[in-house]
Amino acid sequence: MENTNVNWLLLLAAGATEIMMAVALKLSDGWTRTGPGAAGIALGLVSMVLLTFAMRGLPTGTAYAIWTGIGAVGTALAGIVWFGDSASAPRLACLGAILCGMVGLKLLEK
Repeated sequence: MENTNVNWLLLLAAGATEIMMAVALKLSDGWTRTGPGAAGIALGLVSMVLLTFAMRGLPTGTAYAIWTGIGAVGTALAGIVWFGDSASAPRLACLGAILCGMVGLKLLEK
């Protein structure tokens, strides 16, 4: 795909969908609630499809690293906001380091 901006938007959508997948899996309560579990599976599939399309115009390593980074940081923040996960300074600093790495990959992209 020629339009790099479209590829980046697809990658952002894939990452956002990855966050929704993780939240749905958390809400499935260890697969005891089938609705959120099924939603998690569907969202995971959508995320991978979007990633695949984004990778047509982005380097594989960059796209995958940013996709996983969006998922990791977004899911950790969702856990803090909705599930009472720790928001300690060291934990937030580590999430910030992941975010800096993602921004660095984007800025170094040719």
